[in-house]
Amino acid sequence: MKTPCIGLCKNNNGICSGCHRTMNELTTWSAMSDDDQQQRIDEIRGTQSTHLCSQCGQPAFCDISAGRSTCWCFELDKRDTSGLKLGSCLCRRCLEKLPLR
Repeated sequence: MKTPCIGLCKNNNGICSGCHRTMNELTTWSAMSDDDQQQRIDEIRGTQSTHLCSQCGQPAFCDISAGRSTCWCFELDKRDTSGLKLGSCLCRRCLEKLPLR
């Protein structure tokens, strides 16, 4: 089984501070196919991206931009995005750092 785990697991209000998977991704990981796991790893690491993070400028992946009906960020506790430009889409690392609403 492929995994982006780096052994620094901590649930930061819906996202792992170590590997940046959502809690849902963590719980369903073993049921995912190898191809689906690799795709998600590539999305998390920015190897496959839909845009650049508006905060840090690094490659990021938005499920909505990729044509999916929901996004991984919908699974997280809501963050305070009031200081961001409207329509900003952040990478997992930057979104995780925002304070909760």
